[in-house]
Amino acid sequence: MCSPDLPAVAPAQAFASAAAASDAFEIATSKLAAEQAQSLAVKKFAQQMIKAHTDSTAKLKAAASEASPAIMPDPALNPEQQQTLASLQAASGADFDRAYAAAQVDAHEKTLAALKDYAGTGDVPSLKTFAASTTPVVAAHLNMAKALKP
Repeated sequence: MCSPDLPAVAPAQAFASAAAASDAFEIATSKLAAEQAQSLAVKKFAQQMIKAHTDSTAKLKAAASEASPAIMPDPALNPEQQQTLASLQAASGADFDRAYAAAQVDAHEKTLAALKDYAGTGDVPSLKTFAASTTPVVAAHLNMAKALKP
């Protein structure tokens, strides 16, 4: 049920904001990992995620700006992302490494599903193209995250 004073969010806006929040979550947790992780493999992965998700954010903004009317992705983390980030901030040592790796697998699985869904059923061509072209990158990140053995 939608409240009459709150307009429904268009699918394209919802997708763009979810993708922006995913990138923001990846960047925030990976910056934390670059500082706090014990494992060199985790630190290396974190650096790759910071670069990849910074690039993804730029591509998302470009695709969203091509929509008519233009869409402004909202990178605000959802409550689950906020809770995961807070728990990572409280972790340390090997516990941090394990929690970060698990969070990366979970986040990339959810993002991959959202990208595949929007690539198939999305209503804005530029965002559909973004979703389709980003899908293999996120699939590769998911495989990398699954391979982390902190």
